[in-house]
Amino acid sequence: MLYVDPHIHMVSRTTDDYELLAASGVKAIIEPAFWQGQARTQIGSFQDYFSSLVGWERFRAAQFGIRHYCTMGLNSKEANNEALAEQVMDLLPLFLTKEGVVAVGEIGYDDQTPTEDKFFRKQLEMAKEVGLPVLIHTPHRNKKQGTYRSIDVIEEHGIPPHMVVIDHNNEETYREVLDRGYWCAFTIYPGTKMGNERMVDILKVAGPERVIVDSSADWGKSDVLAVPKTAKLAAERGIPRDQIELVCYRNAIAAYSQSGQFTEADWLNPPVVDQRNLFEGNSVLRGGQSPRIDDANEANIIR
Repeated sequence: MLYVDPHIHMVSRTTDDYELLAASGVKAIIEPAFWQGQARTQIGSFQDYFSSLVGWERFRAAQFGIRHYCTMGLNSKEANNEALAEQVMDLLPLFLTKEGVVAVGEIGYDDQTPTEDKFFRKQLEMAKEVGLPVLIHTPHRNKKQGTYRSIDVIEEHGIPPHMVVIDHNNEETYREVLDRGYWCAFTIYPGTKMGNERMVDILKVAGPERVIVDSSADWGKSDVLAVPKTAKLAAERGIPRDQIELVCYRNAIAAYSQSGQFTEADWLNPPVVDQRNLFEGNSVLRGGQSPRIDDANEANIIR
């Protein structure tokens, strides 16, 4: 079975993680712009970070046979620095139309402050202007209230549900999200938030329609293999293969292909991996390491 992880923060991960993803059948990933654990204080740090998502990280993933995409946005946690957030609003339009950018996100609420609301709304309008889907971050605190409020605001701005992925759902929120027509995503973390077993229990009740499984693996304790591990457990618990394929692969393609940038053919017919290639003079290798050089005749074989 092939997999897509549509929410994973690879800037925080190592090349070993890329190798694990590829070996486990993950063919493509989406890396949302997010808070990196420490608040940025200057607009230049945002500019360099956004540039890395469409530049170096895209190259680095390809060096291990992974197709890399991203979303662009000002995360809710950093939206509370109003002066800096205004500068990010001026910067974002320069990146939203870059190759490989498949959505505006992840945006939404953290502490649900008026300032967060202001920049959430601004970015929803940006998404409408450029015709991109939206990836919503639901808050870790007061999640139910924040999720319902997010949906109300999205509806105020006239964005149709099929253009919105609402992530970080749990047992309290998923039914409302699905009933109101949105893509309903779940971030699978070890020992917290939404674990593999809880996810499988939800699938048995909710079914696979508009449900998306992702890892949200980042700089904290998380698991880059959350998607294939959830698929394996779902199969062991009797969920049909076609349903597993929907929630771990097909639904993400359907949601993000609306950007015009996320196409299955990109990874089913991949370029040959040649680790002798450089990005701005830089390599994923260190001195003395042997480069991986795939045989062109085998490059399009789905492993």
